[in-house]
Amino acid sequence: MIKKFLFVTLVAMIFAAVDVHSQTPQKADPIHQLRIYQIFDNTKAAFHARFKEHAMRIMKRYDFKIISMWEARSGEKLEFVYLLEWKDEATMTAKWKAFLADQEWIDIKKRTNSDSAPLVGEIQSRVLFKVD
Repeated sequence: MIKKFLFVTLVAMIFAAVDVHSQTPQKADPIHQLRIYQIFDNTKAAFHARFKEHAMRIMKRYDFKIISMWEARSGEKLEFVYLLEWKDEATMTAKWKAFLADQEWIDIKKRTNSDSAPLVGEIQSRVLFKVD
């Protein structure tokens, strides 16, 4: 009798644990965004200064999480590459929209851009989803 009671209790506990676990929402993996900016040797220092002193500060307001930054060179082409982490695509889209509409950022870009010596050329963005 006691063995049967313990068995039934154990089975009930297992089902309860499985049921509770199945109702617990699983945290989704974050997504990453790879940003690649074409930059130029003659304005590289100005680009890095603007990014460090202004863009990163304003991005912080909008909860951008920069994981790391690099430079890459392929022949004559120089690129600034950085990786961002986001909770999900909707958050990424909303935060970029807010950042690009930020009046301080708009004013800084106007003040630091020049048609004769651009700081940035082509910009590429790739959203990265984790795979098993």
